[in-house]
Amino acid sequence: MITNDFKIQSHTSFDGLSTIEKIKVVNFLHIHLEEFGDEKNDIRKAIDYAMKEISSPGGFVLTAWDQQRIIGAVVVNKTGMSGYIPENILVYIAIHNEYRGKGLGKKLTKKALEAASGDMALHVEPDNHAMFLYEKLGFESKYIEMRYKKK
Repeated sequence: MITNDFKIQSHTSFDGLSTIEKIKVVNFLHIHLEEFGDEKNDIRKAIDYAMKEISSPGGFVLTAWDQQRIIGAVVVNKTGMSGYIPENILVYIAIHNEYRGKGLGKKLTKKALEAASGDMALHVEPDNHAMFLYEKLGFESKYIEMRYKKK
């Protein structure tokens, strides 16, 4: 049964992700990024970077849960830069295919923008339908990279 009763959790290097939670997020992203995804090892590296489990400026992971399963996930990495490169990059965002078109992607993207300190960039394939959502939220297209400027 699909409901709108879900909770969003934020994970940073301070509270981290357990090994089991990390595996769940990696597997979820690997499946639900579909043709826009990466190998599990690359997804794991982005999460390790966000959690500062490797030498990095850090970042955060957002997960949306419907009871016991993940229905959405976001990985944001801090770049350690500003100005010419935004302070953050939205590396991954995926919504469970049963929940697409219900506003969860918009809600998670807004939450990521609110949680991030500074500007944010993301890379999006030109045929990704989510590009419309990113533009609607304030990202601007420069070639294929899109940037959001905090006001």
